[in-house]
Amino acid sequence: MSRLFRKLFVSLALSLALTTGALATGPWHATGQNTAGWKFMSPDERIEHQRRMRSFDTYQECKTYQAEHHARMNERALREGVILERKNQSGCEQLRRRGRLN
Repeated sequence: MSRLFRKLFVSLALSLALTTGALATGPWHATGQNTAGWKFMSPDERIEHQRRMRSFDTYQECKTYQAEHHARMNERALREGVILERKNQSGCEQLRRRGRLN
């Protein structure tokens, strides 16, 4: 049984390592952890935001849209009496690091 467990564990670890590498290079996804005002967006707005973020060719286009998005989300948050926290990572920075933005 111990031998079978080791083989299973090694197979699982190898599969996880290969999958993690493949996912790291996959498309950027908007989430509550990386998108300002996520909880103030409808599901359709979240899909559209993600589509827009993936559509930019240049870093400047992305940053311009991102500033507008943050302003809209700040307005919505203030109406609810909430102050939005700044996200640690910028979606535009993530896209640029992945080589998606010039």
